[in-house]
Amino acid sequence: MGEQRTWEELAVAVAEMSRTLLAQPSVQSTLDEIVRHAVNLVEGCENAGVLILENHKSVRTVAASSDLVHQSDAAQQDAGEGPCFDAARTLHEAYRIKDMTESQPRWPRYAPRARELGVGSMMGFLLFTEEGSLGALDLYSSRPGVFTATSENVGWILASHAAVAFSSARSTAQLHTAMETRNEIGEALGIIMERFKVTEDQAFEVLKKSSQDQNIKLRDVAHMVVKTGRIPGAR
Repeated sequence: MGEQRTWEELAVAVAEMSRTLLAQPSVQSTLDEIVRHAVNLVEGCENAGVLILENHKSVRTVAASSDLVHQSDAAQQDAGEGPCFDAARTLHEAYRIKDMTESQPRWPRYAPRARELGVGSMMGFLLFTEEGSLGALDLYSSRPGVFTATSENVGWILASHAAVAFSSARSTAQLHTAMETRNEIGEALGIIMERFKVTEDQAFEVLKKSSQDQNIKLRDVAHMVVKTGRIPGAR
């Protein structure tokens, strides 16, 4: 649970967190560290999670400190409403729900389920927005009134640093994937050139035609050629 810190102590803790996040070897480990630091740094936070809302309707939990987070995300998915849906519609960078035990007319289906789960108060912060999707960090407490304006400021600072680290991790992962794809396509071209005694351009046309005819992505065709030696759809 987050402890009360001076702003100087918080600055040091956030700086250490940023270094830790940027040193993570994968996107998933970065997300897990974001959640762990949220619980440790934000006063009153007992549980935290990162969710992705796709196409304004599909909720996916990608990191969670407890099963309560999974259940809350699933409740929003089932109800088709809740804080993450509001965040997607308004693109507000932060929200704070002081007392979830009070009536919440905005979420007549989600709020009762949240109360059943033991949610007393919540906060949430945008991590990223892309076409058709949204990533958010959600913080939970079992006690109403725990999250203050100071808590929200601390959460926003944490989320801002986390968003940078998350973006860096995703960019690195995408770069690695692109490099692996390029290498595998090159290897597949070499196999086709050797087997059929054709030029590189002709080998690429073979891959492209297989991709189009079989409705399979080019990188997947290349992967199959490298792994099996067979060209999908070829006689």
